[in-house]
Amino acid sequence: MKKLEIHIKIDSILYTKNPESSDLGRNIISNSIKMIDNMGFESFTFKKLGVTIGSNESSIYRYFSSKHTLLVYLISWYWSWIEYKLVFATANINSPKEKLTKAIKVLTDTITEDSSYSYINEVILHRIIIAESAKAYHTKDIDAENEKGFYKTYKKVVQRVSDMVIEVNPDFEYPHMLISTVIEGSHHQRHFSKHLPSLTDVTKGKSNIVDFYTQLVLKTIDS
Repeated sequence: MKKLEIHIKIDSILYTKNPESSDLGRNIISNSIKMIDNMGFESFTFKKLGVTIGSNESSIYRYFSSKHTLLVYLISWYWSWIEYKLVFATANINSPKEKLTKAIKVLTDTITEDSSYSYINEVILHRIIIAESAKAYHTKDIDAENEKGFYKTYKKVVQRVSDMVIEVNPDFEYPHMLISTVIEGSHHQRHFSKHLPSLTDVTKGKSNIVDFYTQLVLKTIDS
């Protein structure tokens, strides 16, 4: 039986040539994810990627103008995928509180590989989001890039869940601050649990991060 593949559309401003349009483009994406995860974004270069995929460095530049733009593309893909998961998880739920609880789980739960996508490993990509995504935001060009729409998929996710917060409590003043804190905080906790465990309370085999942020959100907006 043929695997069902779901298409995620990424804004063309993030690439010179759509990597989904060719085997080479898909190869660039899948191998860049593995390499960034293995060596870190600072050590990753298009030259090294070219050697790995058996292609000229110049051929990679035909798809992406820089490794920074490639990183933003990967981040955008991830958040577009998360938005799809949010829509799917909260469909046909009438209770605002239950809908919000489901959304928090999507944002904070352990990531598993999605068989709907043949060339992107979401588990590895999630590790990149945790370890490297801040490097895309903390740049001197952030304002200009934001104006161009580089980070709109992440903002759409925050907005979607912030709207759910307002559904539960229309008087709550800080929905965007709360949800962006949940997202970034849960990423920190996953990183700490692997590398600095004394900074967290994660227990292997338990959903401590999901439970903590669910309680945090519900108690905060109900106070």
